[in-house]
Amino acid sequence: MNLRRIIAIAYKEALQVWRDPRSLAIALLMPLMQMVLLGYGISLDIKRVPLCLYDQENSQTSREMLADFTDSGWFRTAAILDSDRAVRAAMDQGTCIGALVIPVNFSRVLAQTGQAQVQAVFDGTDANTTNIASGYAQGIIAQTAAAFATNWDARHGIQPPSVGSIDLESRVWFNEGLDSRNFIIPGVVAVILALVGAQLTSLTVAREWERGTMEQLISTPVTALELLIGKLSPYFAIGLLDAAFCLLATAFWFDVPFRGSLFPLILTTSLFAIVVMCIGYLISVRIHSQLGASQIALMLTMLPTTMLSGYTFPIDQMPPAIRAVSLLVYARYYVTILRDVFLKGSSLGEMAGPIFALALYAVVIIWLAARAFRKRLD
Repeated sequence: MNLRRIIAIAYKEALQVWRDPRSLAIALLMPLMQMVLLGYGISLDIKRVPLCLYDQENSQTSREMLADFTDSGWFRTAAILDSDRAVRAAMDQGTCIGALVIPVNFSRVLAQTGQAQVQAVFDGTDANTTNIASGYAQGIIAQTAAAFATNWDARHGIQPPSVGSIDLESRVWFNEGLDSRNFIIPGVVAVILALVGAQLTSLTVAREWERGTMEQLISTPVTALELLIGKLSPYFAIGLLDAAFCLLATAFWFDVPFRGSLFPLILTTSLFAIVVMCIGYLISVRIHSQLGASQIALMLTMLPTTMLSGYTFPIDQMPPAIRAVSLLVYARYYVTILRDVFLKGSSLGEMAGPIFALALYAVVIIWLAARAFRKRLD
């Protein structure tokens, strides 16, 4: 392996990137755009759900019930209605996702029996939002009912039973506020690095075919391994710069807590960058069209990273066959490492499994990429 030949290839490739506006846009603008769009556009938190209120009684007790909903932060008042027909129309028009209806005899029945009924109706078009909003409503109603029951027992001189009670105090580790941004944003780094790395390197050899310079490249004494290292070196540097930007934005822009150390993060990020860039290079060797190579690179990197890495969908909730397929997705291991480093502060030993899998993936894909190039024009 000749270092001078590697440097010459790397210098040539760096000039190609500098003179290609499309490559510069992918390298410099795409990470920023993707970080903003994915960071702010994807959230599993459902807050301020639009709720329509129909208070048939309009008493102090019913207003307190409505205030419990609007003051919780989970719901906001979208409209105050005055008939069942208005409730149906508001739901049909999308004014609100849910409606809370308090019957006309709510406070009287509650005062006499200590129990009363309210009606909560939700639009089931979006099943996920409906399930979460329904859970919010049940929790608020349960808390309000417990407070009403305590006051009712006190007014009627009923003593609580003198038996032991169990109080459950839940504690959440690593993501104390259950903020979905802390769960999602580290995975965004993997998505951006996979997309940018594979898109850039998928153009390397394909560009030689389209521009008619492949004959000149083949006539040189450069070996397949030297070509691989020289071609990927500039993109590796660009990938690390993009990764540094994304990781800094994750910690300081989106305020995701960083509890780990830098060495595991740098090591695994380098391994992941090598994997995605070798995949792009392998595609570029096999596909002689830049457009075709970039499209295949997009399909082989973006889809598995977003769908099968655990970035958006929990892997343990997938069918067994899909979970088995996800073991072949390199981004799965990097996403796990990112979350462990940021949220858990895990050490190298605690992440030995995913690090070993990512390193093994890197060795295999480097071997395949090095063997892919042949000095032939067929």
